[in-house]
This record gives sequence, C-alpha cells and structure tokens, in this order.
Amino acid sequence: MRVLVTGGAGYIGSVVSEQLVSDGHEVVVYDNLSKGHRDAVVPDARFVEGDLHEAEKLRETLNGIDAVIHMAAFSLVGESVEAPSKYYHNNVVAGLVLLDAMRDCGVKRIVFSSTAATYGEPEAQPIFESAPTNPTNPYGESKLAFEKAMHWYERAYGLRYASLRYFNAAGASEQCGEDHDPETHIIPITLQVAAGKRSHVEIYGDDYPTADGTCIRDYIHVIDLARAHILALDVLNERSAIYNLGCGGDGYSVRDVIDTTRRVTGKDIPVRMGPRRPGDPAVLIAGSDKIKSELGWQPQFQDLGVIIESAWRWLKNRI
Repeated sequence: MRVLVTGGAGYIGSVVSEQLVSDGHEVVVYDNLSKGHRDAVVPDARFVEGDLHEAEKLRETLNGIDAVIHMAAFSLVGESVEAPSKYYHNNVVAGLVLLDAMRDCGVKRIVFSSTAATYGEPEAQPIFESAPTNPTNPYGESKLAFEKAMHWYERAYGLRYASLRYFNAAGASEQCGEDHDPETHIIPITLQVAAGKRSHVEIYGDDYPTADGTCIRDYIHVIDLARAHILALDVLNERSAIYNLGCGGDGYSVRDVIDTTRRVTGKDIPVRMGPRRPGDPAVLIAGSDKIKSELGWQPQFQDLGVIIESAWRWLKNRI
C-alpha cells in the first residue's frame, strides 16, 4: 500500500513511518518541519516538505496514494488555551484542506491520530469510546471538530476514517524518539535530568486523591501506538471506526515515573514540589478493549520500565 503520513517528521509520525516501511509499504512523508526534524524521516520514505494549507502541493503529493495517516497537529494544551486561533487554523482549517485534496484525488481512507482529550474530564475511569465527548480546552475541541468533519465527509463523499484517541505516547524505537522544543512530557523531562541536561523534575501537586498523592496517567509505547495506526488501515476496507488506545491496568503516577527512571538509569533524579496546575485531573486512563477485540491489537511494551528504558537508550545514543 502507498501511504501518505502527514507529520511524519515528528515523534510519533516518524515511528509510524518506520513501522510502515518495515511492513513493506511505500511511504511518503509530508511535513512542514515546524515541529518535526528532517533527520527523523526514515531513509526509505520519500519526503515532501510542505504545509497542509498548500492545497496544490497536497494534490500533487496525493496522486497515487492509497491511504493517509494524519498526524500533523499542534498538541500543547496550555498553548491552545492561550492561542486558540493557532490551533483551529492548524488542526481544523488545514485538516479540511487535506480532506478536500483527498476528495479531489480520489483518496478515501484516512487514519487520524486524535486524542483522548476529546473526552474532557470524565467521571468514570478507564475511559471507553461510549463516554461523552466534552473537551475542556481548544486542543481537544479542535481534534473533535476534525473528527466531526470526517463523519460528514463520509456521509457526503464516501470517506472512510479511523480515529485513534490516546493520552501519552512514550518510549522510542532504535532510530526514532521524542525530541520536542520545548519539552513538556514527564518521561523525557525526567530522562533529561538523568542525563544532566536539567537540574530537577517538578511535580505539580502531591495532594491528589491517589495512592501517592500525584496524578496518574496512561503511557503507551510509541511502537505499540504505531502498530495500532497500521492495523486501523485494515478496518477502512469495510467501515469507519473510533478506537481508544491505552496501556491497560491502573496507569502510572508521576512518582512511579520518577522512581522507575531512577531504577532504569541508575541516576539520582532531584525533585521539586510545585502547586497543582489548573485543570489537571487526578486520573486519566483510556480503555482499549474495543480495538483489542475488533482488530486484535495487542501492545507488546506495556511495562513502564520497558518504555523508559527504550527512551533512555535512544537519548544516550544522541548525547
């Protein structure tokens, strides 16, 4: 299959591209490099530097493409609250340009890398697909708006889509890992402390109603995430679908992440306590029963130590 990966120079997109190539697919990466890195594009993929707003370039690139995996989005919750215009223009308006270009070129299959932020702060944990969607920030709203657009494009134009909702991608493959600027995710931040690139990790609140007082989150290995996106291509032969992706179990607390990083790296990880961040729920875990039962998805790297070890190995090779 010939697959276009938008955002394929980014963290998750590069691993998705790597896995697609490994499976024998022909991959075209489309990325404007605003967040991604040219050296993250897997060698066997064809790279097109372009923005999703460039409709003509998109149409040229889509010629001969069988399916799209759409991963090009802005994803910082705090930034989305401060700059909603930026998020709506990139995550919604540019997404519509992509859908129109796909329609013009007769490409009718898309796997969308969405977010469990579409659910907001649900009362029940883990979160299943039946939970109501009630985003609490423009990031989640913009992702949900694009999901709704795909629904109506299916009704009108025959587009088939699979939307994958998840929280925290983590870990690395041998070649591709997490390299954001600025970095906002707890696992790479903690590893940067272990590597001497930061002085400490800040914990935002230790008075939550959890076993150790810190927030509990869902972490999923980026390779497992990539495999789910590739599996979702198959369902598009028959229908559209929405799936949640998560690590299973009870999730991991912030202190779990720090303690596991200490064990994996053998390094001291200084910690500073800070106040709670506004809007941080105590627990967020996505349930993955549906994709497991329908598509046979079985994550291979659920253990937090395995996730952190893979990211540490990748980081050490770059220091």
